[in-house]
Amino acid sequence: MEVNVLNIKGEATGKVVTLNESVFGIEPNDHAIYLDVKQYLAAQRQGTAKSKERSEMSGSTRKLGRQKGGGGARRGDINSPVLVGGARVFGPKPRNYDFKLNKKVKQLARRSALSYKAQENAIVVVEDFTFEAPSTKNFVAMLEGLKVADKKSLVVVAGADKNVYLSGRNIKKAQVAAAANINTYGVLNAGVMVVTESALNVISEVLA
Repeated sequence: MEVNVLNIKGEATGKVVTLNESVFGIEPNDHAIYLDVKQYLAAQRQGTAKSKERSEMSGSTRKLGRQKGGGGARRGDINSPVLVGGARVFGPKPRNYDFKLNKKVKQLARRSALSYKAQENAIVVVEDFTFEAPSTKNFVAMLEGLKVADKKSLVVVAGADKNVYLSGRNIKKAQVAAAANINTYGVLNAGVMVVTESALNVISEVLA
């Protein structure tokens, strides 16, 4: 699949790049995508939810009533889970929700997500660029020039570029990522990908 290369003003440069078929042209595997997105979202969870069990309550341990004959459920002290304000049975405890996923499955998921984007013609290739200083105004102007300002966009650059990252940080619908760090969730969550020429080469090297 061939894509025209634009400059940051959205003008054609006359150059054309060919997307790597082994990365952008495979038959997408939906189950691999599901597993990778599930792992990504699980890793985002703080896992700090905690409720008190009976042994952790600070109330009195005096038995409130007789064991039988009261006409209701038997209970012990005021910390009993059957009482309002009592302890919770089998409540949440701090835990790590992350789980292992094989590297080949993660790579297949990323290739599948990129192939979906290529099928939707949602990949815009631009010349390599940078900003002399962080500038949200210049970043917005670039998105407007490429006609993607109204969409969720993932701007992929070859490596860590502080000025580009800081320029796009305050834009709600835009996200900046280094080519080696893109993930399945980020690709699928974006309406369009804006990829620099160098980043395209890095993606092909990492995932091919």
